[in-house]
Amino acid sequence: MNSFKIGDRVIYPNQGLGVIEDIQQEAYNGESFKVYHLRILANNTLVLVPSTSTDEIGIRKLISKLSVKEIFDVMKNGDVEVTMNWKGRYKEYVNLMKSGTILDMVAVLKSLFYLSLIKPLSFREKKMMEKAKELVVIEISVASSLPSDQIERKIFHTLSHCFKDVKADLDI
Repeated sequence: MNSFKIGDRVIYPNQGLGVIEDIQQEAYNGESFKVYHLRILANNTLVLVPSTSTDEIGIRKLISKLSVKEIFDVMKNGDVEVTMNWKGRYKEYVNLMKSGTILDMVAVLKSLFYLSLIKPLSFREKKMMEKAKELVVIEISVASSLPSDQIERKIFHTLSHCFKDVKADLDI
């Protein structure tokens, strides 16, 4: 079970970066437990999360600066798995996004980027690719202390280089 403290920056799956603003002890049905007051920075939403639910939800600490290189190494390799069945692919990507791990979000981003080079993406896939990119960019940006626009350019450059031999049918 994760143990956070006030001021910790955390990742809330599919929502992005948040900060633990407060931790309170609350009682319910005679049981006492900690509740994290988590502010989602993207939309300034306050979420109350029982400490017993953090693992189930997938709330985790931000990646380390050392992990950033590993993330880009994953983006650089040409390995990509794309299911051609739209419905199955979309369901798989939704589950990966819900997991909240950065490697899963990178897998979704990389697969959709690749797919966008060989065929037009559906509206839902475009939205999912944008969300995956947003979540990956913000986490890497904060972890590496670099501006998000610089990280976004580096991600685009890395993926473009990875798939440089794929014939592009669509401008991204």
